[in-house]
Amino acid sequence: NYAAVLERADYAQFAANSVVVALGSTLLALAVAIPAAYSMAFFPTRRTRGVLLWMLSTKMLPAVGVLVPIFLLWRRFGLLDTRIGLVLINSASVLPIVVWMLFSYFREVPREILEACRMDGATPREELFHVLLPLSKPGITATALLSIILCWNEAFWSLNLTTVRAATLTVFTASFSSPEGLFWAKLSAASTLATAPILIFGWISQRQFARGLSFGAVK
Repeated sequence: NYAAVLERADYAQFAANSVVVALGSTLLALAVAIPAAYSMAFFPTRRTRGVLLWMLSTKMLPAVGVLVPIFLLWRRFGLLDTRIGLVLINSASVLPIVVWMLFSYFREVPREILEACRMDGATPREELFHVLLPLSKPGITATALLSIILCWNEAFWSLNLTTVRAATLTVFTASFSSPEGLFWAKLSAASTLATAPILIFGWISQRQFARGLSFGAVK
């Protein structure tokens, strides 16, 4: 069954697409979420709480509810069946979770440290990159690992916005089902091949993930 699966589809291409999309989506989400969480954690306004709740509320909407407008937009801008198209939609999907996690981690950093930096003449950019990010490295690592796993397992947008060129391993797995029925043996083999890389990745990074999740738990 493994031989039949590998003979039928180009596993390496699907795996490469999954790696690029998962890493690209995570990096883009972090690039947006880090300054957003920083501003909301240390420079809150009366609208901060409302913005955080609004971002969280977007996860309550089923993805199928916005499929048609997203599909039309992606078709108009030539993003269908492209890696960049999947990176954009996946990063938008995980952004609320990433912002919330980073916001929680940043709030655990003592404000006195950042105030001392400002008294020494540090700019907000220097404060963020040279003080806050190194102190929050465990939390950022855990957030990045969770985002990678979520993007790796994403199937809805991959199935609806890609066909061949940018198809990920979730599409690779789904290709072994048909209207006539499921090819259970080949589907099981394809599922194992699709989950093996992320399982290995999770096993290698479990120490960093556990450390990040417990960041700030003990003063």
